[in-house]
Amino acid sequence: QVQLVESGGGLVQAGGSLRLSCAASGGAFGTYAMGWFRQAPGKEREFVAAISRSGSKSLHADFVKGRFTISRDGASNTVALQMNSLKPEDTAVYQCAADLFSSDMSVPTRRDEFDYWGLGTQVTVSS
Repeated sequence: QVQLVESGGGLVQAGGSLRLSCAASGGAFGTYAMGWFRQAPGKEREFVAAISRSGSKSLHADFVKGRFTISRDGASNTVALQMNSLKPEDTAVYQCAADLFSSDMSVPTRRDEFDYWGLGTQVTVSS
């Protein structure tokens, strides 16, 4: 059983940066892949980024490549999403998730691949 808690959301002007954090507990860090999704009001949930069990591989959605970076912090048992060059269309609730059953080299991207979910943190980008 894994608990995930997101933090770091807030209000930022277009072009600014935010760093989201997902703290995991109840499991050994590195034994599961983790990812970030986002959902804006009235829109479907979107895949943002994910990272493999070992942290050696990651995948980012096309609309955030070059702007967002997912990473792992073993010392603090945390997965982060660094968001730069933010745009108003990035406004959404950002939610992290854990996949306990992926292979070491696998990076999951589909919602049904993940087993545990955090409650989310709000990101608002003003123009």
